[in-house]
Amino acid sequence: MHDNPQAVAGPAFALPDHRLIALTGRDAVAFAQAQFMNDVGLLEPRCWQWNGWLTPKGRVTALFALLKLSDEALWLLLPDADPVELAAALQRFVFRSKVKIEIRQDLHVSGSFAAPAMAQGSALGGDDGVETVEMDLGGEAGPRSLRISAEPAAPADAQALARWHAFDLEHGLPRLPASQGGHWTPQQLSLERLQAFSVKKGCYPGQEIVARTHFLGQAKRGLALLEADAALVAGADVMAGPASLGKLVASADAGDRHLALAVLPLEREAQEMSAGDVALRELPLRSGLAR
Repeated sequence: MHDNPQAVAGPAFALPDHRLIALTGRDAVAFAQAQFMNDVGLLEPRCWQWNGWLTPKGRVTALFALLKLSDEALWLLLPDADPVELAAALQRFVFRSKVKIEIRQDLHVSGSFAAPAMAQGSALGGDDGVETVEMDLGGEAGPRSLRISAEPAAPADAQALARWHAFDLEHGLPRLPASQGGHWTPQQLSLERLQAFSVKKGCYPGQEIVARTHFLGQAKRGLALLEADAALVAGADVMAGPASLGKLVASADAGDRHLALAVLPLEREAQEMSAGDVALRELPLRSGLAR
């Protein structure tokens, strides 16, 4: 972590759709390593990574940022998944592990389109032992910072929230609504772009499917960024003439910008696409959000 003298103060706004689950205790890291799809064992204290929880069939049920505050304290920052449902589902696998799963309703999440003051890349900003944490969520489109604190966040701003959501999609972070949870493999969501899963670590739910797809080169579908002149809805079919190419899995509307992420064949010809009566145009995915 380094102070950033070029950090620019910008208006912060609440991110009410981002919620926190804390895993604490002697076995917190071991529990996360056994359950989640990325290698928690490689993560240093005061750093974070993209991670997720899969079904036994290797489908993503929740995608989140995993923050390692210490060897006995992890936070799951959920941009979309229901924390009550996820915490209850994880609790069934605790057995005799020394780990406590708790929804941190006392902590508030806010964002800003400004460079972080202390966080850099995967390194968290903030003082050890103080529950105010800063994250660097910038990418190719510019700087962005996120703050987790016990202090109430500034009021939510609809325009800023929409811009934040669109920024995620542009950089290949699928903001999955409940209707899309449990349907897609990490490879279909192109989560290797975010370095969000591991094919080398030990067993975790869905690991066999993920590893087999990787090592046998069987990934045939991935994410594509699409834009349109009207609102798009996750779950809609992407059509090329009368044929279905794939599905929209996430969408965002920021002013007159209408974006979506779709799971489409990796090998496909350039062709006109639509969702319902709405014409679609493909855009290149931006980079820089991997951690």
